[in-house]
Amino acid sequence: MPADSVPPAPHALPQEGPSGTAPDHLPAAGAAVAAADSGARNKPRGDGGVGMVYGLAAYGLWGLLPLYFAVLAPAGPLEIVANRIVWSLVFCLLLLAAVRGWAPFKAALTQPRILGTLALAALLIAANWFTYTVAVLNAQTIQASLGYFINPLVSVLLGVLVLKERLRIIQWVALGIALLAVVVLSLAYGSIPWLSLILALSFGFYGLVKKNVGSRVDAVTSLSVETLVLTPASIAIMAVLMSAGSATLLGNGPGHFWLMAAGGLVTALPLLFFGAAARRLPLSTVGMLQYIAPLTQFVLALAVFHEPMPPERWAGFALVWLSLVLLTADMIRSYRVARRQPALAAG
Repeated sequence: MPADSVPPAPHALPQEGPSGTAPDHLPAAGAAVAAADSGARNKPRGDGGVGMVYGLAAYGLWGLLPLYFAVLAPAGPLEIVANRIVWSLVFCLLLLAAVRGWAPFKAALTQPRILGTLALAALLIAANWFTYTVAVLNAQTIQASLGYFINPLVSVLLGVLVLKERLRIIQWVALGIALLAVVVLSLAYGSIPWLSLILALSFGFYGLVKKNVGSRVDAVTSLSVETLVLTPASIAIMAVLMSAGSATLLGNGPGHFWLMAAGGLVTALPLLFFGAAARRLPLSTVGMLQYIAPLTQFVLALAVFHEPMPPERWAGFALVWLSLVLLTADMIRSYRVARRQPALAAG
């Protein structure tokens, strides 16, 4: 996904977006856009409509990502991800040249702390991309959508376990319902939904890692460095697949080649749309938009891929959605209180 830049994004909100210090206990969605929103408040109101268009475009594209993977057959997940990384780097380098963004890119490469953080983030997002691709290609798009539905809940849990944050009662209730949902879905699937959990955990940790550099590295620079870190291994994988005769990039016609190459555009374009939306929209609006992507994936899994959805799975998803309603309502309330406090203090 969504960095999608899962899509990332698919990414819940991708952490490449403008970020900074968010109000306490907001999920990853809040952390990713809180700083952007503080500037957005001073924007003309007319920017809101443009921001909404960008937001819908970003999350709509992330939601439609399974259709892109479906047309890449017979390529396997390893080849798809390796190509996606290499072509994303090509696209980012072209974009850096177009916007003359070489200075921040070089600065990120020469600062060990930033480079190390982005390298760790690159490993996490690569794991996320690979897991997502495996899920879609193996008719598990419903599990993939579940992973991004529960990502905000995982982000809250990581805030407690890693950042030692204190949660409000309604947030604990939401986490408890989510845990019950995992139990119900484990019984429904006959095993723990590992694909969903790996997606949610990898993207949750990705957001946590990126929070340390988010205010110092813009989206294009971040994605450029991350894909650069992953490119040597990706090229090696592509070479091994080609030597073994199992690569499809050059052997399935020009149409297939250009579809694979489009992975760079598919990865970077919604990320740029997200950045434009986050600068123009309030946090609460972006927090609601984040559910468009997994909901679209869920609908595609049912209507296009015809994946089974027995009653017990519906019950598990209903619990997940209930927990998200509680969490989102609390996030919006907390955000509104935080916005009123400066005004009250000034008064």
